Order: sequence, then structure tokens, then C-alpha cells
Amino acid sequence: MGGHKMVHAANIPDTNLLDIQELKKYFPIRRGIFRKTVGWVQAVDGVSIFVRRGEALGLVGESGCGKSTLGKCIVKLLEPTSGKMFFKGENIATMESAQTKLFRRKVQAIFQDPYSSLNPRMSVGEIVGEPLKVHRLYTAVDRKSKVKDLLEKVGISPDFATRFPHEFSGGQRQRIGIARALVLNPEFIICDEPVSALDVSVQAQVINLLDDLKEEFDLSYLFIAHDLSVVEHVCDRIAVMYLGKIVEIAKDTELYTHPLHPYTQALLSAIPMPDPKRKKERMLLRGEVPSPINPPAGCRFHPRCPLKEEKCAHEEPVLRQLQEDHYAACHLIPEYPDNG
Repeated sequence: MGGHKMVHAANIPDTNLLDIQELKKYFPIRRGIFRKTVGWVQAVDGVSIFVRRGEALGLVGESGCGKSTLGKCIVKLLEPTSGKMFFKGENIATMESAQTKLFRRKVQAIFQDPYSSLNPRMSVGEIVGEPLKVHRLYTAVDRKSKVKDLLEKVGISPDFATRFPHEFSGGQRQRIGIARALVLNPEFIICDEPVSALDVSVQAQVINLLDDLKEEFDLSYLFIAHDLSVVEHVCDRIAVMYLGKIVEIAKDTELYTHPLHPYTQALLSAIPMPDPKRKKERMLLRGEVPSPINPPAGCRFHPRCPLKEEKCAHEEPVLRQLQEDHYAACHLIPEYPDNG
């Protein structure tokens, strides 16, 4: 496969905010009195992606595929097993404590559960303003002013700054979480399934808010979701993840109109159509996602793939360019004409 164009961060231009190269995160399985390691959970297994400045990259896949683990590695909540991560050219893994503190001002996270991510003992004003206190920014008066301004921007009345999280709905709590993420003027935000715990009626409002804030504050996003329909209107490019590996990356319109990987095709076929007269061919996947403790040999998707061939079971496909700015890891897709 010497002629393939590989996805590698070393060849990526300086316009990138985040570069991840061959990232792995394995969790040990320990048993017995002496807590001996008897195996590994391969949560993230050799992921290479990048996020350009001002771009929203969607990361989509079923529950348990390693999306959130990848996000936690980027924000340094988890230590990677191996691989490299660069933010604005600086190695995230080798940062000293002073650099890490500055990094945390530039990179923030919005978490999945708006109920457990807010401290119930703190008022909304204290929650949103706490990062400013930790980083010793502004005077107490200026902090209050900034907090009220941000609450207004996310659609929460500044008069509610003295109230506590339990007095708000799920959608309002997520807006408070968004305000907290924005208070340090970050450049990059990891949105870890920010709408999956919300009612469908509220999801669209929060997605539209995130889209508006991206333009207003010149943000870049890594938008993690398990539903392709959620990232459709926010993201510029979308990466599809399966069992710890990226199986397809493409521009949003290209991915939705010409999905190349069978797994992506199956995910797209599951999105309901708003028009009952239009019929859509469903691509049903058999069985469950295999265990990341003992992933299948060859292509990890082959046990559930309706198109599999013999070599899929023993030869692992590489992520290669198959069309312009469109990459997939599959043996069954024809070569890109410029590859050779």
C-alpha cells in the first residue's frame, strides 16, 4: 500500500490548532489480591486527527467507541498510553505546570451531563466566575460584570446569578456550563455530547447557540456525538470512530452525500427522514460492538459488516485518501485516482 496518502499530522499546515498523532489510551484490567494486570481495554487505539483554526470537527460513533476518552486525553484529564498531541505546536504531554495552566485557559470542555457537571452548593454566578478566580483574572467587580455579560449571551437572565443549579432546567444548566467554558476566552472547546442528555426540543436551541458562539468568539470545536444528525449543522468536517479507531473523515456535505465506509453508511441510514413519502434503504448492523478488551483481528468492523470479504478478517485497513479531502479505512473502496 505504498502509494496511499496517509493522514499524518507531520504533513499538516500551521493553520492547525490541534494535531493528534497515533494516540493510544489503554486501561489496565487488574485482578487478584496483588492487582495483577491481566489485560487491557483498548479505548483509543492509534488515532490521528487535526482541528484547524476556526473549524468545528465532529467526532461521531456508538457508545463505548472511545470518543469521550479521546476528549479527556486532550484536556489532560487522562494521561495517554502513547502517541503525540500538539496544541498550537506545543506538545501537550510534556507541558510544565505553568504551561498547563495557560493551556487550560485556552482549551475548555462542555460536559455531557448538565446535572452532575455543576456544583449544587455554588450559585450560578460563582460557578461561571470560578475559573476567573482560579486563574486570578480581573477584580471581583470586573468578574461579576463579565459573568453577567456571559450569562446574557447564553440566554440566561443576569438576575439569576444568585440562584442555584437545582432551580434550572436541563437546557438552562447546559447554557450555564457553556458560559463557564467561555469565561476564560478560550480558543478551543471540546463539546462532549453536550446535547445528548437534553430533550429533543431543547437540543436544537443549544446546538444553534454553540454555532452562534463559535462565530462570535472565533472558536474551534471538537464536537463529540453519537448521532450524525446532531453534528450536521455545526461541524465543517466529521470523523467517524469505531472501536477505538477512526474509520472515515470527510467534509460534512461530502460525508452526508457520499459516505464511503460501510459503518458510516449504516449510521446515516439510521437517521429518520422528515418526509414519510420518501423511502430510505436501511442498512441493518448485526450483533453488538465487540469488546475493546479483545478487538477483532483485521478490520474491527468486519464481524458486523454486510460487505466483508476474506481479507477483512486478517488484514487491517489503513486510513487513506480515497477522494479529495475524504479519507476512509476500508479494503473494499476503489483507489483515489491521484494516489499512485
